[in-house]
Amino acid sequence: MIFEEKTVSTNHIFKGRVIDVSVDTVLLPDGKEATRELVRHPGGVCVVAYQDGFIYLVKQYRKPYDEVTIELPAGKLEYGEDHFEAGKRELLEETGVVSKEFIYLGKAYVSPGFCSETIHIYLALGLEKKEQNLDEDEFLDVLKVSFDDAVKMVMQGEIHDAKTIIGILKSEKILREKKML
Repeated sequence: MIFEEKTVSTNHIFKGRVIDVSVDTVLLPDGKEATRELVRHPGGVCVVAYQDGFIYLVKQYRKPYDEVTIELPAGKLEYGEDHFEAGKRELLEETGVVSKEFIYLGKAYVSPGFCSETIHIYLALGLEKKEQNLDEDEFLDVLKVSFDDAVKMVMQGEIHDAKTIIGILKSEKILREKKML
């Protein structure tokens, strides 16, 4: 079966600093038309920074949920920006850490039913402490947590952020294969 939908028209609703919103009319595989409300986003990157049994997490307030979350160091890509370079930048900005080795763990679609945001996930090894350099509108605490405790936090529902859950669990497999856990 062919699943592709062809765009008939696009009504641009909003163009912001982070997202673009549109309503698209599409032609379905059966020939009927449907409407799709879409959010276009440049994507993001997150990094599992691991050393000697510990990882770095960040604790910050997230307005869409009106709560404090615990997440991996992460950030938004600029349109056209290389996700590897963005990952190195975000790791240093948020935690003050640089890495000698990065392993690409893959990508995840955040909300594929309506949003184009793709998160690229890296495992960083061989860490060296430098100086944190937060964006001026960024307020967060850096947590150094044992990897086992981070996995427990995921499994016990203390971490709700999808990219963080995926990053920690994918890293666990790699770290066990490398006999680093």
